[in-house]
Amino acid sequence: MGCLLSTPDVAGETRRRPKNIGEIVVFVPGLRIPMPLDFAQPLGDGLSKSLVERLSALRTRIVVMAGQEAPMTTKRRRTATQHGGSTLADLQQGLEDYLPVLLGLVENGNQLKHNLQFCWVNQEDEVEETTMSDSWYEVLSVLQLMAILSLSQANLLLLPNTSADGYQSKVSEECKRASIDIFLKAAGYLDFAVQQVLPQLPSELRKDLPLDLTEGVLKALCLQALGQGVEIQLGMAIDSVKATLAVKRRLACEMVKYWHQAQEHIMDLPLANGWGEKHKLFIRWKHVEAKAVAYYLHGLILEEGNAEKSAENAAAALHAAEEYLKESKKACDSFHMTPPASRNPPLWGASKYLSERIPKDVSSKTFNWDSENHEMIMQLAPALPDFVLSLKPDDYQLPSMDPSWNDLQVQNLFPTK
Repeated sequence: MGCLLSTPDVAGETRRRPKNIGEIVVFVPGLRIPMPLDFAQPLGDGLSKSLVERLSALRTRIVVMAGQEAPMTTKRRRTATQHGGSTLADLQQGLEDYLPVLLGLVENGNQLKHNLQFCWVNQEDEVEETTMSDSWYEVLSVLQLMAILSLSQANLLLLPNTSADGYQSKVSEECKRASIDIFLKAAGYLDFAVQQVLPQLPSELRKDLPLDLTEGVLKALCLQALGQGVEIQLGMAIDSVKATLAVKRRLACEMVKYWHQAQEHIMDLPLANGWGEKHKLFIRWKHVEAKAVAYYLHGLILEEGNAEKSAENAAAALHAAEEYLKESKKACDSFHMTPPASRNPPLWGASKYLSERIPKDVSSKTFNWDSENHEMIMQLAPALPDFVLSLKPDDYQLPSMDPSWNDLQVQNLFPTK
């Protein structure tokens, strides 16, 4: 069985705690950072020197790049620095190169699976540094980091650039479409981690995982990726003259379900240290914002009905949208003020549509109840339609084990069948 060592005080110098992380469209939890590991002593007698050196070199590359990337995940600059600084793409490639070689330690019952003590520094748990002597913990950590890097890449794509006229900030259609693909890829890593990798760890180790690797956080991140993918789809539908109101409402209602499920998975977890609290607040903010746009679009469709009851429901839905918009603005402020501090980029897409249309449309309506009574407004609001969720995580599979493990020098590490 694997063993665990957690040190709450030792890793203070290693954990990255930036004071300000800049503009945020996609929340990216602080990167998990691997600590250096000596492969030679635990593996030297069982593996060829070349394979040990290869494992060591691949992981050391990740240690260095992750340490450099941690404070930079929200920065626009993504080129190598004069000191050899990494880029998101370089770190992602490093993880993809490492994974097939790492899998040799877990495939086919490798007897060396528990020989190494893998140590990572996390960002969302009071216990900063967690070490486990189970190679599946390393696989889980790698997949989670690949997902986080994907979310960071999506955030960079969706930060609006100032247009040529210098006034209006825009995000290109190409970046929007690319971000949806990235969200689905990130969700695929996380879904696979939950469904296929977590069960490989003994139950006693699963109970001691750092919070950012627990099933609840991984599922919440997966649903966050899907929810933000739908948000981009909704923004594109809003900008399209061909998209019907019914299509827009469906996307908004699906978005509410994704964020609701994400909140259910994360709300009761003791996430801490700024990053964790900020993660919870982001999901709450996006959930309330999704409700605002869903009720607004639902109200517009109800307005098209001829019956008196339909008109009353439409008015109730629009007023609920206004209340949720007010609540979402407060939730947004709470998220950005929570350290590490962040800020909203110029509004675009569904958020811009929401902030402009709801106050204007609701102010033009006449209501037959106390419009200041929040509880009454929420009680009178009609239920949102329930739609089957359409976006699914990409179907991710682990790569094949690196051929170097087929070398005759390591055949004795696998039990005979």
